[in-house]
Amino acid sequence: MGRRYHHIVYSESSTGPKCVVAMSSSCPGLYCGRLMVNGSVERECGVCPRGERTNLQKACERCTETPELYDWLYLGFMAMLPLVLHWFFIEWYSGKKSSSALLQHITAMVECGVSAVVTLLVTEPIGLLSIRSCRVQMLSDWYTMLYNPSPDYVTTMHCTQEAVYPLYTMVLIYYAFCLVLMMLLRPLLVKKIACGLGKSDRLKSVYAALYFFPVLTVLQAVGGGLLYYAFPYIILVLSLVTLAVYMSASEIQSLKNLIAKKKRLVVLLSHWIIHAYGIISISRLDKLDQDLPLLALVPGPALFYLLTAKFTEPSRILSEGANGH
Repeated sequence: MGRRYHHIVYSESSTGPKCVVAMSSSCPGLYCGRLMVNGSVERECGVCPRGERTNLQKACERCTETPELYDWLYLGFMAMLPLVLHWFFIEWYSGKKSSSALLQHITAMVECGVSAVVTLLVTEPIGLLSIRSCRVQMLSDWYTMLYNPSPDYVTTMHCTQEAVYPLYTMVLIYYAFCLVLMMLLRPLLVKKIACGLGKSDRLKSVYAALYFFPVLTVLQAVGGGLLYYAFPYIILVLSLVTLAVYMSASEIQSLKNLIAKKKRLVVLLSHWIIHAYGIISISRLDKLDQDLPLLALVPGPALFYLLTAKFTEPSRILSEGANGH
């Protein structure tokens, strides 16, 4: 398959430079390559094995790089999604007087934490809390199935592979572990501690997870590449919107209202952490002296809301309108 040519490779040895002539192939497409065995190209063009991707010479090369900070932040974002959704639905269905909500929150965090650790352990190198990866170079790396070439315009060469190994499948494996642990732990826990809820309400947070896990799986499978580049901005926008909605719904208009309940401070601190996560993801901390001062902007939205809330209170606007001001 494909036009063959002699590929000349120069290598250094103890006796000086050596010229090695090896058979290579001009493999078509972006992701079709040839296997390398003992430094020489062996097979015809095709898909590279998992954990490898094509290099500039169209040969399959093992992924040996360590993930960048941005890659870890992306994995952290995808890992936080089920945890945040767990917490939301637990709070939604537990009721204001339920004493079981806190324990369910802790259980959800344990489930996601254990799933994350197990996912790291089963990813190569197996048994270590570290991973080897292929560097993400462009958006098409996430969608190799769309770039299968047809050299003769009739036969399609199927070279679909995980060019972003293991960022694509690792998230899906994590979601699978989260689902399994939730099904093993949560029903038993809820049955024992959620005595204040009706029988039909006890497992609603679990039922909700059975809906959102398939949604998250499809989201990763279809939009993983788009999320990889957009997640820092998604974090910032969502943290700002949800904070404003929460403070408005809780009728927080002053610092006194804010510190009146511990729960409000916990919610505020959580939003600040997420906001800082988004800022770090955008800046990537390439230049610490320039990027770290940006974290001082984290309390900005909350302070702005507290300073301007009294001017936008609906009752005040209505009263001023009635008075003709």
